[in-house]
Formats: sequence, structure tokens, C-alpha cells
Amino acid sequence: MPLVEIREVDKSFGHLHVLKRVSLDVAEGEIVAIIGRSGSGKSTLLRCINGLEPIQGGTIRVDGDLVNAPKADLRQLRQKVGIVFQSYNLFPHLTVERNITLAPTVVKRIALDEARRVAHEVLRQVGLEDKIAAYPDQLSGGQQQRVAIARSLAMHPKIMLFDEITSALDPELIGEVLRALERLAAQGMTMLLVTHEIGFAKNVADRVVFMHEGEIWEEGPRSTLDRPQTPELVNFLGSVLS
Repeated sequence: MPLVEIREVDKSFGHLHVLKRVSLDVAEGEIVAIIGRSGSGKSTLLRCINGLEPIQGGTIRVDGDLVNAPKADLRQLRQKVGIVFQSYNLFPHLTVERNITLAPTVVKRIALDEARRVAHEVLRQVGLEDKIAAYPDQLSGGQQQRVAIARSLAMHPKIMLFDEITSALDPELIGEVLRALERLAAQGMTMLLVTHEIGFAKNVADRVVFMHEGEIWEEGPRSTLDRPQTPELVNFLGSVLS
């Protein structure tokens, strides 16, 4: 069974049809990069997987649980599905350590000592263990984004969703965040990434999904980016790589 199973999903905002009968499977340990122009439905799809947006049709299952069930336990779901956005959303008045330990101690009721051990572990995964006592405003944008990744990892999710997490960063900071993702990939983390970093998708993704006007227009292994089959993907790659 796929870890994530999306079947015929429809999503609208009023009269705007954002997702049109989208179907997609993600296997455990797989890294899937979602690419496409702004407004193609990429970010909305991630938010639907995490239960942040309701859907009007179809089904979404994560680890066998129906996300869009009438009485779905979304709090439990979000312990399985970590999501990191463009904005870091760190608490500025809390240290890096407390930003990371807050959810495990409050949501999972983990003992503080154990949560602190986990904080060290996940910061090591993103290369920031030495910043555990710092406050967010003492960190660069790239470091803050890596802390946001570590915070999600501390909940031990089964899958991580990343929504354009490098788009708000200066070019010199993008590399450090992508290296953190590469380390997670090497450790077998299941990841679904919305990204414009085509080079990263070519190097790390197992599969690439190209979305166009609310539909999955083209899908295949990362070599698809070298041999696109549709004029829409050809034009998109030409615009982002030029």
C-alpha cells in the first residue's frame, strides 16, 4: 500500500477550480518533486494532504487513514505528516531548543528531557546542533529554515511536505537548505516537495510530477526533466532554466 494515496481529488475556492481529479501515489521512502507554474495547484495539493484544506471530491489516504473522513482526527494525522512552508514560522521569543521541544511536549506529552535529546538529534540532522541555545533573530534565513525542518522532524513524521521552502531565501542560503534535504533523503525520509529548484529535483527526486492548470500533466522519473514529453513542460523548463 502506498504511504500516500490520492484518488480523483477535486478542490475549488469558490468558482476557481484549483485541483481537477488529481491522482497520485507516494511510496514509503520515495522522494517526489512537484513542479509547475504559480497557480497550477501544487501548494494546494500539499495543504490538502495535511488536512489544512478540505476537498470537494475524491479521497486522500495517509498511512491508510482517510484524511477527508467526516470525523478524521487531523491532530493525529499531523503527527504523521510534517509540513514546512516558505515562511519559517518560528516563535521569536523562544530559543531554537524550545521551538523544537514545544510540540513534542505539548502534543505528544513527551518528557522534557527526552524532547531535548530529540532536539539535539534533529538539529544534528540539519547541521545546526551548535545553534540550540540561539534565538531565531540570531540566525540567517537559511538557518531558520533548517530549524523549521528540524522542528517538524522532532515529531517523527512518516512523510515530510515541503512547500517552496527556498523561495524566500537569498541565493547563497538556498544551498545550505538543499544540503539539509539531501541528508534527509539519504536517511530514507519520504518527501513530497513543491520546488522550483530543477537541479535539486534532477539530483535527488525519485519521481517528478509536473502540474499544469490544476492537473497532473506529466509524471515520471527524474530523467523526465531531460526528456519532457509535452510542450507545456518544455515551455516551463525553458522559463525556469533560462
